[in-house]
Amino acid sequence: MLRRLKADEAEPALPALLDPAGTLRPSIETTLHALLPHRVVLHVHSVNALAFAPRADGEALVAERLGGLRWAWIPYAKPGLPLTRAVQARLGGAPDILVLGNHGLVVGGSSPEEAAARLDAVERRLATPARAAAPADLPLLERLAGLSGGRYRPAQLTEAHAAATDPASFGMAARGALYPDHVVFLGPAPIPTLSAAQAAEWLRKPPEPAPALLLVAGAGALLRADLGAGAEEMAACLGLVLPRLDLAAPLTVLSPAQEAELLDWDAEKYRQSLNTAKP
Repeated sequence: MLRRLKADEAEPALPALLDPAGTLRPSIETTLHALLPHRVVLHVHSVNALAFAPRADGEALVAERLGGLRWAWIPYAKPGLPLTRAVQARLGGAPDILVLGNHGLVVGGSSPEEAAARLDAVERRLATPARAAAPADLPLLERLAGLSGGRYRPAQLTEAHAAATDPASFGMAARGALYPDHVVFLGPAPIPTLSAAQAAEWLRKPPEPAPALLLVAGAGALLRADLGAGAEEMAACLGLVLPRLDLAAPLTVLSPAQEAELLDWDAEKYRQSLNTAKP
């Protein structure tokens, strides 16, 4: 006999309910998406949204751009049920748009067309130009990777290298993790940010556990060779987001405790297991 699940029961019960075979898992944000009254919900971690979501002054800046729309800013909460509860507390104004601090963007609509049009409008309003970044020095990166005995390789997605070749982005990269997916696919902060000479020494004997990502000043990004598509995409995301942030921006990064919540969480360990898929 079916019964209505209590909120605390929903998150652990969803995998078995939605996929009894146990081969796939639903999004950890299923409870959040189901909470919203809209027929169609779009949840994205867009570069434009992430140019504001980690900023301590992000809510005020977004307010300047989304005036006239029904929206709400949701301070960071652990994805899943804690985030659902944080959103539930802000639904009084019936927002169509949620900007999730240190996380991303959620947009709802009565139809796919309305939701897509609303998302497009928000993206246009939040659009932020990126600083120009020099191209990667691939020959240098290949030489450095060779020093690691095959443990590291140059990032394959061109966008990743901007985090190291744009000086301002390189300066911000070591501040900490700006959003949960960074922690899930690239591991906890800080990212090693080294000069070429420092990287050459570091790569001969990387620490254990070896960090997923290494940024070499003026040269580009190196990824641990055993990582796959998830890490590639997150390295590229970092290279797209950081050049859209001002060096003086007051950033809010995830704390070590918040990182540990993600790394020790069974739902995220499942997503980490997908990181072995090759790009």
